[in-house]
Amino acid sequence: MAFFIRRSLTRCIGSMAIRYPAAVGRITNVQTGIQHRAVSISTKSNMAGGKLFVHRDSEENNADVPFQFTEENIKRVHAIIDEFPPNHRSAACIPVLDLAQRQNNGLSQLTFHWRIDVGWLPLSAMNEVARILRMPKMRVYEVATFYTMFNREPVGKFHVQVCTTTPCMVRGAYKVFEHLKQKLGIENGGTTDDKLFTLLEVECLGACANAPMMQINDEYYEDLTIEDVDRIVAALKAGETPKPGPQSGRCAAEPLPGQTTLLNTPPPPNHLFRTDGLL
Repeated sequence: MAFFIRRSLTRCIGSMAIRYPAAVGRITNVQTGIQHRAVSISTKSNMAGGKLFVHRDSEENNADVPFQFTEENIKRVHAIIDEFPPNHRSAACIPVLDLAQRQNNGLSQLTFHWRIDVGWLPLSAMNEVARILRMPKMRVYEVATFYTMFNREPVGKFHVQVCTTTPCMVRGAYKVFEHLKQKLGIENGGTTDDKLFTLLEVECLGACANAPMMQINDEYYEDLTIEDVDRIVAALKAGETPKPGPQSGRCAAEPLPGQTTLLNTPPPPNHLFRTDGLL
């Protein structure tokens, strides 16, 4: 049993050394002079997403800032809740939080758009969701801080998320990301002074066959080149809506050189049936 525990701890510390290279060091026993490995894990992440896990009251984000769903959105909330059994109201937590975030976009309610406005999720909105769903507040906080789709701080009108996972990386995602940082004048997780753009490096967005790609609010822009990025950013600045999807001319994820299968007209479904009436 002692061997098993020691081996498990060794594996655990080894794993931490990989994930948190600066967190594993050595300490010396003052009595024996023997060095031992020591683990010290900070809750603060070096990545931009680390701020998702820590809340600090601010003037614009604290429990006293009022938040209520609009009359139109409270109808949506009840419609979402009705999709689940009465004793499982908490199952509606994610879509209701998403609705709260979209409403809290810093714009007039008259401009609220389900597909475009992203918004962010303040503490008071999470508390209101907990009240409506009859959930402990902590359970709602756990959901909101686990999923990176929830913005815990204000973001720009256009939330630009660049995927840098392996397929996008080998297709030039970091060139796209670095170009955007220079063009917008912000770093990872930053927002432009005019509150128009927020830039964030993210993990896989599920468009691997169309790499490299970026997500702006709810829309995907795929098969990107640096020229495509410049054109899309310029269109957004001009108040236009650039066409989402592949920018290479592809319809979806078909081969770039063109169609490689079903090049001829397929035979009809009964082409192998006997016509003499015998089995």
